[in-house]
Amino acid sequence: MNTEIRGIVIDPGHGGSDPGATGNGIIEKDLNLKISQYMYDRFKELGIPVYITRDTDETLNPTDRVNRILNAFGNREDVIVISNHINADATTADGAEVIYALRNNDVLANLILEEIEKAGQNVRYSYQRKLPSDQSKDYYFIHRNTGVTQPVIVEYGFLDSNKDDPEQLKNNYEIYANAVVNAVLRYLGIEGQQPGTYTVQSGDSLWSIARRYNVTVDALKSANKLTTNVLSIGQVLKIPEPMSDGNSDVETEIIYVVAPGDSLWAIARQYGVTVDQLKQINNLQNDLLNIGMELKIPTKSTIPPTSEMEVIYTVQPGDSLYRIALANNITIDQLKKYNNLTSDMLSVGQKLRIPSATQTVYVVKAGDSLWSIANRYGTTVDTLRRKNNLTTDTLSIGQRLYV
Repeated sequence: MNTEIRGIVIDPGHGGSDPGATGNGIIEKDLNLKISQYMYDRFKELGIPVYITRDTDETLNPTDRVNRILNAFGNREDVIVISNHINADATTADGAEVIYALRNNDVLANLILEEIEKAGQNVRYSYQRKLPSDQSKDYYFIHRNTGVTQPVIVEYGFLDSNKDDPEQLKNNYEIYANAVVNAVLRYLGIEGQQPGTYTVQSGDSLWSIARRYNVTVDALKSANKLTTNVLSIGQVLKIPEPMSDGNSDVETEIIYVVAPGDSLWAIARQYGVTVDQLKQINNLQNDLLNIGMELKIPTKSTIPPTSEMEVIYTVQPGDSLYRIALANNITIDQLKKYNNLTSDMLSVGQKLRIPSATQTVYVVKAGDSLWSIANRYGTTVDTLRRKNNLTTDTLSIGQRLYV
């Protein structure tokens, strides 16, 4: 369907002095916030107007929460509210539920359940709940007091289930959060990522995407009827058939002519390589460029080996292969193959080898902040934190960050 919206409000349930449900190593308020922050970043990357009611462990009473929701984009029918929660008090219950307001239909709620089920989680049902004392009103204040907006409560599973919900919630919560994003995209008539397609992310170029899928830039442009190399975040590209094994190493040398305003970093980013690789293949001793200078662009067969730059990542509580692969711009299969993993299970403290070709190292300088570094490299502060295992935003001069 094609539905226009003014904005999306993400609401992490509970917080501060209100922990919500707890059990099996899960504190609801904390997991709600992680899910919501991931979802918020995803919508931002897609260029969709989005607001989050809390981004810290903050206590919000119902009145404050409702005021933030209504003040974000106004009391309007074209505002979607997604309130994220974890269920509890299970007996034999297991799986996700979605509750929608009496004033709304079940279309968005059912799309969310469909996408969560495709992501591998059990689903139960979508439903409405009425206030016992007044059957004309919603039971939950997030439905009852939010004007004419379109709110849904998403319960991702039961943290006290005796089935597989607890482990799935701990390991796969980002996958389920992304499923909700995909459901909203379907609701808005924006195609999500389907098999044989790729959704453009911040920092992508045709060259980097072509390398990832073992196709040529020309084949990628032809499949998508592109007349320029310009991409936009959230754009969905069709991926043509990869080159056969016999031709996979046959690559046409690319020569780039330096234009006004160019830098090694900008050129490296455009072609999905590193500055060091550019300097090495062109025998450059510094970062200075001259207009009209011709640069060779490293190809798969000419990129210098970088195994000595391999990064070791220590698994943190709440980590999953999906999250680590996303933060390092690789696929789960690449991560598993690189570490000889036979399953998706991780343990806290486990050491993972991260393929070095995806790493850029930045040395912190006076006046730097996570925001300024993220902005410079076209990424997000949250991604920088995850990639470098940072627990605070404080930086020190000379500190090395993987970007």
